[in-house]
Amino acid sequence: MARIDVVMPQMGESITTGTITKWNKQVGDTIEIDEILLEISTDKVESEIPSPVEGKIAELLYPEGETIDVGKVIAVIEDDMDADISGGGSDKKEDKSAAKEEKVAEAPKSDEKVAAKESGSDSEPRDKSGRRFYTPLVKKLAKENNVDLNELANINGSGAGGRVNKEDFENYLKNRGSGGASASSSSSSSSGASVQLSTVPAYTSGERVEIVPMDNMRKAIAKNMQASKLTSPHVNSIDQVDMTNLVRFRESYKNEFKKQEGFSLTYTHFILYALVQALKEFPMVNASIDGDNIVMKKDINLGCAVAVPGNGLLVPVIKGADNLNITGIARALNDLVQKARNKKLTMDDLSGGTYTFTNNGSFGVIAATPVILQPQVGIFCVGTIKKTPVVTDDLAIAIRDIMYSTHTYDHRLIDGELGSKFLKHVTNTLENMDASALF
Repeated sequence: MARIDVVMPQMGESITTGTITKWNKQVGDTIEIDEILLEISTDKVESEIPSPVEGKIAELLYPEGETIDVGKVIAVIEDDMDADISGGGSDKKEDKSAAKEEKVAEAPKSDEKVAAKESGSDSEPRDKSGRRFYTPLVKKLAKENNVDLNELANINGSGAGGRVNKEDFENYLKNRGSGGASASSSSSSSSGASVQLSTVPAYTSGERVEIVPMDNMRKAIAKNMQASKLTSPHVNSIDQVDMTNLVRFRESYKNEFKKQEGFSLTYTHFILYALVQALKEFPMVNASIDGDNIVMKKDINLGCAVAVPGNGLLVPVIKGADNLNITGIARALNDLVQKARNKKLTMDDLSGGTYTFTNNGSFGVIAATPVILQPQVGIFCVGTIKKTPVVTDDLAIAIRDIMYSTHTYDHRLIDGELGSKFLKHVTNTLENMDASALF
């Protein structure tokens, strides 16, 4: 009987802990796949967590009210995947012991069993087509870290029968892209190989140095940003946008808009509208990469970075933005911002984004080059709007409201031509739109 670990999920970028508010099942209870196992809450999100498998609750490792780090095992579910395996009793015992050696075990079907233990061979588990088996946890970790199955084949497993376990995967991920060995720690030590993970000198606290440990939030941000940079070759295209006409329109219309809608009209609403038009024109920018495949998205789901004081950065998502007019986009964004500030965002609010927008202009800077939110292939950033002397077409100098915008994109999929055309489309839309006709 396979034992499946359930871990504390990450409910959003920079969230590193969760509190168990209610267990919906007890030890000994049966549970269906996707049936609610527990309810958790964070500083920002409250959500119900479904079971990843069908089976019986074997262990609940923490009581209600306990706050747990993301990724820690919180429950164990036993399934009966190998209950119908044919053959002698000794075969079943060996399969069960192999499952116990690894925290998350995947029990292959009877016609896929590997007789490594029976033969005394050290060969790793494979199906009859020659493909390796990977546990549900390893597959989940691979998906989260954008490691395809072909790349997993490079990992030497130290688990039962040569299976790749969580420790093997984490060791591989640490060395990935560093030029070091990709094998697990056990295989590296047996061969005498050593991996230099960092050349940064080790400091100690002294008269002129203070050592401040990273908190969990900063660790999570560092890990995500590093993973994105290792995954995607980032390219930045930057343009200057003349926002003068939009500035004048907003000044003339903002009071009427607030009276009608109950919240302020901002430049972000116009920028999001322009992004939707560009994503419609260039759907490849709205895509993602899965191994050697391009995943074309039918919906435009705009992620909007929101800085919540004391709670880090959140990226709630406007679902189906391509079906909304500018007022609809403004309403959807306002709802998400209010939920973020009141810590009412759900897991659904934070997932499913296909492209992301961030506004660094609110901090007074003129430009920035952000990091792509995986597995998306692009992110758009704007700086503050500043009155700037500009040479006009008739060679006169005029004072205009200028904003710099940056399109950062994944060069694996988007080349300079496409990335720059996308940016120019946004610029032209913002400079030439008839804003009064949009409301």
